Amino acid sequence: MAEAKAPEAPPPAQDAGAQPGALVNPLRGYNFTLLIDGVNEGHFLFCSELHVKVEALRYREGGAGPVVRRLPGPISHGDVVLRCGFTQSPELWTWFLATMSGVPLRKNVSILMLDDDGLTERLRWNLNECWPSEWKVHPLDALGQDIAIASLTLVYESLSRG
Repeated sequence: MAEAKAPEAPPPAQDAGAQPGALVNPLRGYNFTLLIDGVNEGHFLFCSELHVKVEALRYREGGAGPVVRRLPGPISHGDVVLRCGFTQSPELWTWFLATMSGVPLRKNVSILMLDDDGLTERLRWNLNECWPSEWKVHPLDALGQDIAIASLTLVYESLSRG
């Protein structure tokens, strides 16, 4: 005669974020918008990569022989290039003019990653103390049918994720 087995205990409950096999859709690189001091200043077509680097300083301890140790050093931020359709709006050009006059006007810029609906904010990067360092209008071609594009290069002091 077969022995009766005790019923197995159910597996422990898991946190909703730790479900195995749960589908997590990555954010789309084309669903973004920019806010400059909290105001949407235009529809940007392109935003270059965000880049932060912590320099690794090398040093040797006395008596440690040939061992080279490393410590975190200065932090540097890469420039961000923005591209937008060239319009009659003077806002970005006026901002750049302040830099050309030798007194850059520092503003906070937020890059918002949007959900698939193109409206709901999913992630925010804050670039603090930005000022424009370069302005460029891309080539114009009377035989082409492309829209006119302007580029603005921004430098910034710090980066945070909101």
